Amino acid sequence: MPKPRMALRMIKDVIRLKWEAQLSHESIAAALGVSKGAVAKYLGLASAAGLDWETVREWDERQLAARLLPRAPATSPFVEPDWGRVHRELDRKGVTLMLLWEEYVAAHPHERTWRYTQFCEHYKAFARRLKRAMRQHRRAGEKLFIDFAGPTVALHGGGRAQVFVAALGASSYTFACATGAQKLEDWVECMVRALAFYGGVPQLIVPDNARAVIVDPNRYEPRAADTVRDLARHYGTSVLPAGPRSPRDKATAESSVQVVTRWILARLRHERFESVAQADAAIAALLPSLNDRPFQKLPGSRASVFTELDRPALMPLPPTRYELARFKTVKVHIDYHVEIDGHRYSVPHALVGQQLEARLTQRAVELLLRGNRVASHARSARRGGFTTIEAHMPAAHRAHLEWTPQRLIEWGRRIGVATGEVVTRLLAHNKHPEHGYRACSGLLGLAKRYGNARLEAACERTLALGAFKYRHVRDVLANNRDRLDPQGTDSGWTSPLHAHVRGPGYYQ
Repeated sequence: MPKPRMALRMIKDVIRLKWEAQLSHESIAAALGVSKGAVAKYLGLASAAGLDWETVREWDERQLAARLLPRAPATSPFVEPDWGRVHRELDRKGVTLMLLWEEYVAAHPHERTWRYTQFCEHYKAFARRLKRAMRQHRRAGEKLFIDFAGPTVALHGGGRAQVFVAALGASSYTFACATGAQKLEDWVECMVRALAFYGGVPQLIVPDNARAVIVDPNRYEPRAADTVRDLARHYGTSVLPAGPRSPRDKATAESSVQVVTRWILARLRHERFESVAQADAAIAALLPSLNDRPFQKLPGSRASVFTELDRPALMPLPPTRYELARFKTVKVHIDYHVEIDGHRYSVPHALVGQQLEARLTQRAVELLLRGNRVASHARSARRGGFTTIEAHMPAAHRAHLEWTPQRLIEWGRRIGVATGEVVTRLLAHNKHPEHGYRACSGLLGLAKRYGNARLEAACERTLALGAFKYRHVRDVLANNRDRLDPQGTDSGWTSPLHAHVRGPGYYQ
């Protein structure tokens, strides 16, 4: 017959073998080396307590024994503090155990209270009984942890919706939503939605090292994507990814993903939604029940602790919602314009030849030099068009204006009359003559490649066709059509006479 202490360590095995493996009392007793009476006793206690295997699966033996064999509370001559409240108060900025001990003593002036050292020891013992993720102290409003859940939501047609999860550090107040993928734009949209859900901005956003968000997951100097850093600037926060292979850095995120999986996604596992939007609405409907659910070992719920701790500590949201922005490097051409998606936008003429950073949103184009904005335009979808601000144009008297309409026309006329005419029409065709500078520069490049004689011949043929664009001249040269006479035949070649040539008399 095993000792009682040995039997207590086997309580969970007894319940598992009976309720999960469906073994008989006799088989369980033989497998564990205990009596059938002990098996019957603990199964009876578990049934009387209303337990099942799903409930006790994650419990340890001490938890299970305390539930099945509750002991009478030990009497103590000292007033017991509310350790759950103490643990929560430590999440506030500036609150220390010394301060909480002084308040505890002041609240019980006529009763026996713990000395400070004993107070700390008893608190540490309480903290050790909490889950690992819950033991970590997160300052109110300090960190927002974000990640995607592993499980997905089924859609009609075989598709799957991804599930984004966010949680604040101090309260674990959780946000979840459905999205179509895990691309950069999905991460950004979900982060924007999460901040709107919380109604404020934390000091740090802590993602995992997803490639869409973190372009360089260096342990010491991680670098987020340009768009993610732009989002952080807009909201006045910072993005600091969790350390690679550092579970403690993202314990809150992993815990929240697990909670969302169990309390939301498990309830939707049999559903099939028509769209991502329908899946998102179903998740939103279940979120309040998750956040309002009371904690097991601490006072309150995620929602109540958020209201008490995190919400007052969050920074305010900016007046405008963040709009997704892309970044690319562009060069300022001689016409003081940069080209983006086939459209040209002006910058101050002094920046000709410099590299700029273009910030592109759906409605705007911003041009930055070393982080400072030098130009801003409404975005245009018209390929080949120009958007020019008059203030960006150079004054006629400035010494650096080596490119002028007259200088370009004279350059063209030195090559030939036709080339001069093409240059003149290029400059006259545009609203501002400078808009034709780039095309004229292209003609200069054709002269260097094909020679002045061929360029002049190509311009003659282009003008004869009623055209004068750079691409028309380029195509004539590329196809060697400048070598043909105006009638379209080669003056150095005639068709030889032979039997298969009928001649004009055949048709009379």
